[in-house]
Amino acid sequence: MNSIINKIIDENDKWSNPEYCLQAIKEDPSNLQFVRKQTPEICLTAIEEDERALYYVKNQTLEICLAAINISVWILQYVKNQTLEICLVAVQQIGLTLQYVKNQTPEICLAAVQQNGLALQYVKNQTLEICLASVKQNGWALEDVKIQTSEICMTAVRQNGFALQYVKNQTPEICAEAIKQNPEAYKHVRLPETEPEREKFIRKLSFLLLS
Repeated sequence: MNSIINKIIDENDKWSNPEYCLQAIKEDPSNLQFVRKQTPEICLTAIEEDERALYYVKNQTLEICLAAINISVWILQYVKNQTLEICLVAVQQIGLTLQYVKNQTPEICLAAVQQNGLALQYVKNQTLEICLASVKQNGWALEDVKIQTSEICMTAVRQNGFALQYVKNQTPEICAEAIKQNPEAYKHVRLPETEPEREKFIRKLSFLLLS
């Protein structure tokens, strides 16, 4: 019985030894979960070995979190206290990390879509400014715009003519801009169903394409 007790004591003691812990996490960063007294040095060492070790950090300081984010922004999902600074660092590098931001602000969302317009799919509260910034960066983002305006659609097709396929209310002006950006965009032009409106649409489109 005493031998078992001694083994338990030894097992506990070694995870309280800084030198042993540093060596252990260098061998396997996930060993951080067993460290009794986590110091900034030990935590940073673990993160430098594998940023996913942040998951096991008990006291996530700004320094530790930023160190992990600077290695891989995707680690944002493991940050417990997401500050504005941490979130901005992440989305400004890879906009799609917006999906892991717990408390979205207009500033964070705008920074995300400016880096990658497709991050719009993760924006909870879309504004005109955010939508315009997203389609300006990537016309394909128009697919995720909840409330389309003429300005948003025009901006999208000017960036990518094929975004025309996602325009709900196609006008001759929008179609002309799309075709000018990419001639193949003509494949996505939807003509009006009634003959008078159809002829009127075609005349206006032809004029705009020639002008």
